[in-house]
Amino acid sequence: MTTAIVILNWNGEKYLQQFLPILINNTSLTDVEIIVADNASTDSSLSILQEKFPSVRTIILDQNYGFAGGYNKALAQVNADYYVLLNSDVEITPNWLEPLINYMNEHEHVAACQPKIRSFFSRSHFEHAGAAGGFIDKFGFPFCRGRILGTAEEDKGQYDTISDIFWATGACFVVRSKIYWKVGGLDDAFFAHMEEVDLCWRLKCRGYRIVCIPESTVYHIGGGTLNVESPHKTYLNFRNNLLMLYKNLPTKLLKNIMFWRFVFDYMAAIQLFITGKPRNAISIFKARLHFKQMQPDFEEKRKENILFSTCDNQSEVLQKSIVIEYYLKGKKTFSALLGK
Repeated sequence: MTTAIVILNWNGEKYLQQFLPILINNTSLTDVEIIVADNASTDSSLSILQEKFPSVRTIILDQNYGFAGGYNKALAQVNADYYVLLNSDVEITPNWLEPLINYMNEHEHVAACQPKIRSFFSRSHFEHAGAAGGFIDKFGFPFCRGRILGTAEEDKGQYDTISDIFWATGACFVVRSKIYWKVGGLDDAFFAHMEEVDLCWRLKCRGYRIVCIPESTVYHIGGGTLNVESPHKTYLNFRNNLLMLYKNLPTKLLKNIMFWRFVFDYMAAIQLFITGKPRNAISIFKARLHFKQMQPDFEEKRKENILFSTCDNQSEVLQKSIVIEYYLKGKKTFSALLGK
């Protein structure tokens, strides 16, 4: 079985020089190719790759297609059994890849998996984008084993068991190439943010498993492209989350969930206004407006997803509101959510 580690780069010359040598020196499996796909960078990324990393294959894209479109265009040029999507700002560790590939080889119904994601700057703690595996609540808000909303737990081994999850993080995950294309890959229209959750939702609804393999650990900087406070990041997260819900929710749940999302989104906007972030609050209204404008273009995608869905009820979907559990009930760890 062949594996391609594909890093999508956009103006990441600093990260390439910092983390690519570590990746090269700690990836020992045979039949593994390391590839950097460049999303039309305007910095010195390409010259650095050519001069310092001639053994790394480079795919040059003609414009910035975002995370989703960039990966789709790059992966279409890659021939491998497994794709490893790896952010440029991730520091891998020795023997990081073996547990992931071995588990996939031994479990044919697992479509994708991720390692444990720790924070690069606070190395004993989980990182926001992935932690020990992703989940969503009934209203579509994502959270993780080890990270609930803005609270990241210290990793004390409490989530060191292999576990089925709802989504694997785009920061670092392995996916079977044939299944990736079978379900349509990442959705180009998302551009960036939530696209991996949407992909994993389609995988789950078609009966595939997604797991976290904590035996493998990587460290993620996060926010390398868009700062967490960025209004544009707020916009993309809210718009794409609504698109994802519309695409994937069963018909019997769609109307009710969308009503409550209207309520939660406006509550979030008010909270941002009160806390002195008016541009982020405006981004939520902009996201909802653009979702309505884009919705007709997603009708066919929704019909296709409903048609090929084999299971509506996902055990990895929390049948509660993560917002209420976190803010009103004070449940700020994954174990507390489960009552443990």
